[in-house]
Amino acid sequence: MKKRFNDTGVCIKDKHFMVDTTSKIEKIFELIEYGEYFIMNRPRQFGKTTALYRLHKELLAKDNYLTILLSFEISDDNAYEDADKFSSHFIGKFNDELKLSYPNQKIFIDKKFKTDKVGFAKLSLQITDFVQKVGKKIVVLIDEVDKSTNNQLFLHFLGMLRDKYLKRDLGTQPTFHSVVLVGIHDIKTIKLKLRPDEEKKINSPWNIAVDFKINMFFNPAEISTMLLQYSTEKNIQMDIQKLSERIFYYTSGYPFLVSKMCKVIDEILLPEKENQTEWDLIDIENSFKYLVKINYTTTIFDDLFKNIENNRDLYALTRDVVINGLKLPNNANDYLIELANTYGVFDRDAEYCKINNRIFEQRMYLFFTTQAIRKHEYRPNFLLSDSYTSVDNALDMPKILRKFQQFMLENYNQKDANFIEKEGRLLFLSFLRPIINGVGFDFKEPTVGDERRMDIVITYMKALYILELKIWRGEAYHQKGLEQLSDYLDLYNKKEGFLLIFNFNQKKEFKEENIEFKDKNILAIWV
Repeated sequence: MKKRFNDTGVCIKDKHFMVDTTSKIEKIFELIEYGEYFIMNRPRQFGKTTALYRLHKELLAKDNYLTILLSFEISDDNAYEDADKFSSHFIGKFNDELKLSYPNQKIFIDKKFKTDKVGFAKLSLQITDFVQKVGKKIVVLIDEVDKSTNNQLFLHFLGMLRDKYLKRDLGTQPTFHSVVLVGIHDIKTIKLKLRPDEEKKINSPWNIAVDFKINMFFNPAEISTMLLQYSTEKNIQMDIQKLSERIFYYTSGYPFLVSKMCKVIDEILLPEKENQTEWDLIDIENSFKYLVKINYTTTIFDDLFKNIENNRDLYALTRDVVINGLKLPNNANDYLIELANTYGVFDRDAEYCKINNRIFEQRMYLFFTTQAIRKHEYRPNFLLSDSYTSVDNALDMPKILRKFQQFMLENYNQKDANFIEKEGRLLFLSFLRPIINGVGFDFKEPTVGDERRMDIVITYMKALYILELKIWRGEAYHQKGLEQLSDYLDLYNKKEGFLLIFNFNQKKEFKEENIEFKDKNILAIWV
């Protein structure tokens, strides 16, 4: 069977090029061997279900385990009407999966317990009876638990499992050896839509669960295992190590994005290349540009922006991090920050709030600037009346910066300082977008430091321009900024750079200066 890169549904080894996740599966299985209950909570399209199916398959091959894989994604809504229906529904799904996975297994959980009324108390006894009869370690894997987390019956069900778990450890009641829940939210901390008098119950149903700390991102070495499969089967020449590192650079190892970048190259970019038997670094760059185009969409981006736009506070926080370089400790006890971590907006493992990966950050950067333009927040009237290219179609960056300086001088004064400090970067980015739209491309490097600086790389035709935006904080910081810009220019092998400085001193000058720094020529414009 021919293989391809997969960006939908479960990855299948015989159908798809896949990263070797053996080490991750072994760590998850180790938790199961210890008899732990836990939840694999990660953002959408993070490979959770693929990992779950592989785990299930490997458990099926072990004689001392009996494993049941359930999903609440397509559960019958009627099952949540009362405890009896929920319990009967759970037993039905459990037995159906038991028949599929163990066709020769003759032991099932009874559908009835003397009467049609099952309820959680009787379900608990039936589970104990089933465990004793089977005589194996029973592992229950439940996918898509988010579909039920706002339902009180589901919380009661978790509470029953918790009580049985505690009695199991006391040696008084056999129960499931391990229960693994899979979803986006951590049920221990999710903010449920319960009545105020039930608020105290939020954390209790699943407080037995151990923290799931296994890193589900793909590192460069793991990405290389997928590229090796691909290059061998397709006879494609590539420097696997360099390409894996560059894919990681843009994706931070986010599983969906890793596969998606490769899929774009293989199915969209490669067929148009002159040399269709080789991948190189420029293919990775072009795949990145393809994915971050504002008119390109896929489910993961739709979900990302839906979650941001549906929460006004999350929208403001995300924009502050992306546009203004807000440096905020990544405090998991802060509900808004934890929500951003849960949705995959922030990297939950970073010390400070940081956008999950460069693809997400670039999409957000384009999203926020486009929103500003669309809402007419920042649209200079004279902008498109001028030409900003030279006779050879090169982008006239000095003219753009001087025009922006003029715009700021004519439209803003010292009283607007607080507004400009917060929105100045977005103001310039919105100013720039119509100039390069359709011909050029600008992207933001996530290198914001203690100066809240922002590096912008602009491509126009075949030329490339390096621009840094920063706030004036004195001469010492200015010299440090020049050093940083010089180092950044070295990365692109450039000798010319541009510096746009927002100065909020009362006696500031709208000036410009050509600065010779080391072997670089830097045009600095103050606004």
